[in-house]
Amino acid sequence: MSVTVARAGLDDVDALAPLFAAYRAFYAQTDDLPLARAFLHERMRHGESVALLARLDGNAAGFVQLYPSFSSVSAARIWILNDLFVAAAARRRGVAQALLEAASAFARSDGAIRLELETDLGNDAAQALYRAMGWQSFDGTLRFRLPLAG
Repeated sequence: MSVTVARAGLDDVDALAPLFAAYRAFYAQTDDLPLARAFLHERMRHGESVALLARLDGNAAGFVQLYPSFSSVSAARIWILNDLFVAAAARRRGVAQALLEAASAFARSDGAIRLELETDLGNDAAQALYRAMGWQSFDGTLRFRLPLAG
């Protein structure tokens, strides 16, 4: 069992898109492969995100997608780890850990001061992994959002 992680490029969109479509389906969105492919292609083409693709024994097994941001208070770069997904057949085989390690290595090499992510309250397995890898919750803070589209 060999897990490798590399930054995805436009040539990797076809390998990444089925994983992204399955990720969206996990969150009760339509499993729409053409939409997934187009969304990823546009983000990558415009440099709006960084996707890291994990392969298990050579097969696409999972990904993370990072979006750039900044901390005005710290006057520094941060990265938002917005998406993390591992295909069902590849779970519990070190893929998620490898993706998180690759994401932190990428962010450090880019000079970021931190990575941030958000997960569902009921996602206990993910929370346990994040804590085990040194992620810290923002105790005492609340996150708010303002929906702009119906």
